[in-house]
Amino acid sequence: MKILYLETSSKNCSVAISDDEKLLCSTEEVSENYKQSESLHTFVEWALEGANLSMKDIEAVSLGKGPGSYTGLRIGAASAKGFCYGLKIPLVAINSMESMIEPFLGKNYDLIIPLVDARRMEVYTAVYDGISGEELIPTEAKILDENAFEELKDKKVLFVGDGAIKAKEILQLPNADFNAEIYPSAQYLIKKTLEKIKNEDFEDIAYFEPFYLKDFHGVKKKTKSEE
Repeated sequence: MKILYLETSSKNCSVAISDDEKLLCSTEEVSENYKQSESLHTFVEWALEGANLSMKDIEAVSLGKGPGSYTGLRIGAASAKGFCYGLKIPLVAINSMESMIEPFLGKNYDLIIPLVDARRMEVYTAVYDGISGEELIPTEAKILDENAFEELKDKKVLFVGDGAIKAKEILQLPNADFNAEIYPSAQYLIKKTLEKIKNEDFEDIAYFEPFYLKDFHGVKKKTKSEE
């Protein structure tokens, strides 16, 4: 099965194509300017060319659904839905953090914790088992301070993602490693995507929305009496 993967939730605009579990081609670029709107369709064309396929050969689309950049997620979701509508093929959506932990599973860490930079001292995060990749604590928005994650101080932990820069400066965790160079990547969506396709766990294309976590930044609305 030929599958197109899109990951646009971060500064890394990333596209990949697989034939079942075999990665045929991937192309990606990390840009400080979030260039998804400029780059995504070009990257899709390059990936198709590299895989020696055309768009009509694609049998499913998998999208990294966030959390992450609101604009990036909207661009990725719109493109994925457009491809699925046009080709009448299914849409699979994977938590973008799953792709961040995939390269590090089985590397002697008890836990792998993605940290996606939000604003100020906030991050989007989740906690995964370092061997199996099982989600132990679901995705949440978290404010970093010196006491954050202190219950894990006796564990061998790897923090990955651009939020790890902030974390390394303040977390009091002697057994922790930090890798801030990791971004969600389309090529690491393959395993979870194939699991969902096997279970026919597809999205409703008409109603699908990315995982924005946007409600976290609560803004108090003025009441009538305050206006």
